[in-house]
Amino acid sequence: MLRGRHAFETYLLVNRVSGLEPGLYRYLAFSHRLMPIEINPGMTDKVMEACLRQAIVKDSAVTFIWSCVIYRMAWRYSERAYRLVHLDAGHVCQNLYLATEQINCGACAIGAFDDELMAGLLGIDGLDEFVIYCATVGRKL
Repeated sequence: MLRGRHAFETYLLVNRVSGLEPGLYRYLAFSHRLMPIEINPGMTDKVMEACLRQAIVKDSAVTFIWSCVIYRMAWRYSERAYRLVHLDAGHVCQNLYLATEQINCGACAIGAFDDELMAGLLGIDGLDEFVIYCATVGRKL
């Protein structure tokens, strides 16, 4: 049985979520838990800066940051993997939109960010694993 073929990793910038301290987390899918990366309310400003100063990051309850480990797709699809992961990113974000609607919240996809700053915040190399998409989630106004 092959495990871990999904190309994405999910990181969460938590601003205002009951039961969680503000900071940056990584979602561990196999154990269904969050691993703290940097618990610090100042992470919000750093991620907002990496998202080209979009204020919606600071205003969100949580910001999802998806990275892609390209080998997980490229071992099978070669260079076509770089096209396919962008399709998958759209599907993942669309599912977030659907889920947020169910809890009477809103989502906003973010495709504009500084690749190097974002990779540095997550502690990834930006080549073999790179940020592909982000989305904020919060209460509807």
